[in-house]
Amino acid sequence: MLDLNISSLIPFFTTLSLSYLFISLIFIFIIFHFLSNSHPHSKTPCPQSYPIIGNLPGFLRNRHRFHDWVTEMLSQTPSSTLRVRSFLDLSHGIGTANPTNLEHFLYLNFPNYIKGSRFYSVLNELLGDGIFNVDGHLWTLQRKIASHEFNTRSLKHFISFTVNSEISNSLIPYLSSNEDKVIDLQDALQRFGFDNICHVAFGVNPTCLASDNTYQNSPSSNFVKAFNVAVEISSLRMLSPLPIIWKIKRFLNMGSEKRYKEALKVINHYAMEIIRSKEEEQQQEEGSEESLRNQDLLSRFMCSSSLNTRDFKDKEQNRKFLRDIVISFILAGSESTSTALTWFFWLISGHPRCEQRIYEELLSNSSVMVQGKQCGNILSYDELKKLHYLHAAITESMRLFPPVPIESRLAVDDDVLPDGTYVGKGWFCDYSAYAMGRMEKIWGEDCREFRPERWLNDDGDFQPSDQFRFPVFHCGPRICLGKEMAYVQMKSVVAAVMFEFQIMAVDGGASPEKMMNPPYMLSLLLKMRGGLPVRLRRRQQ
Repeated sequence: MLDLNISSLIPFFTTLSLSYLFISLIFIFIIFHFLSNSHPHSKTPCPQSYPIIGNLPGFLRNRHRFHDWVTEMLSQTPSSTLRVRSFLDLSHGIGTANPTNLEHFLYLNFPNYIKGSRFYSVLNELLGDGIFNVDGHLWTLQRKIASHEFNTRSLKHFISFTVNSEISNSLIPYLSSNEDKVIDLQDALQRFGFDNICHVAFGVNPTCLASDNTYQNSPSSNFVKAFNVAVEISSLRMLSPLPIIWKIKRFLNMGSEKRYKEALKVINHYAMEIIRSKEEEQQQEEGSEESLRNQDLLSRFMCSSSLNTRDFKDKEQNRKFLRDIVISFILAGSESTSTALTWFFWLISGHPRCEQRIYEELLSNSSVMVQGKQCGNILSYDELKKLHYLHAAITESMRLFPPVPIESRLAVDDDVLPDGTYVGKGWFCDYSAYAMGRMEKIWGEDCREFRPERWLNDDGDFQPSDQFRFPVFHCGPRICLGKEMAYVQMKSVVAAVMFEFQIMAVDGGASPEKMMNPPYMLSLLLKMRGGLPVRLRRRQQ
């Protein structure tokens, strides 16, 4: 009888113990929350934050307009900086749109702010030890190699030739075949961009912009599909409010993580096959090193004197290094320029005055453009420099719609930013280029208006901004090496397309009302939600 009574009390004591444990955990989290907020430098506001759950409710409510939500919060703080709290206080960080803070942690105190584990854990399988995913010696080595190559005249000519070739042979014929039809311009620009960057990086054209038949039969089609899947799932990983979910899925090899692993196999096989074929070219052709130096990035890196094969244990490790650096450049260049161009054409479609000024500037180079139409050599590198208003319009478009809207760093040690914001060891530091483009403190009362003239002096010449006010190409030692080449590609595309066609967005393009609630999707890149449906009308020259 006594045994029966004791056994009947076991569920009661079990429930009581679990309840006590749960209450204790809550108490610990509340105390931890209080102590972290009682830091002497913790006056930085933390809007829409709650004990234990942090900023999660606000994030979920505003997921569809995330960047504008962040902009609103930052604009309401004294120094355009705020604290960020995660669910269960699992991580801490700050977000800022203050140029002085950017200069501090991206330049003046650069060694203390690294990419860190937050980026590496998400992108390791795709980028490996590529330049955009690492710090320290590996970053320095790759930066040295890439910096040298991007400053060579031969690479500039190769990229310019490749862009013009892709425009003449692929983009303009594709658009011409769809004249007076409604097409998704964002999709067309993404496919063009992928063809172009693969040609520059690998020396291979996947023919994404070719007819469906040609593309499906292309040996590169599986690589393109796999790469798109990998980028999409990487975005989901990075933006997940609870990273433990994707990590469990990866451990169990299920759902999106299973597709991710399958996509990576295709990417790795394709990249390694190309690297091996380049090695064979080097062995078979006399004087191949000199000829390879004048070709794609992969060939140049393989011939680089800075890349000492003795730094690697064997040939496979050397190939892995080459694979990582080239895949990194494909990720950086495949969709960033196409994303920027998508928003540009949307803005231009809603601002006919700006469109007319660009067209008039192109007409002033009409002899060159007509010649380009005949021989396929659109505009040369030097001729593009004369298009000041076009340069200003593209820059103004990226100010409002930066391809990479938010970037992040990780603090190695405790620090205090110039505005007094405390940053703890292991905290993340996010800066929002999207929010900075909408800050009255930086750009004035008309900050939300599309006005290319703000970038021109009295003589109509383009005037660049300070990099910490306009961090679209990042800042400090990690500033984008391909910035100049990105402008070459974007100006070449716009000049060729706008000289031939009038682009009419189906939704009428950007208007003041639409720009208050722009149609973007939440991703690593600021892609347009639902694409950009347009109708093309050939101009009467």
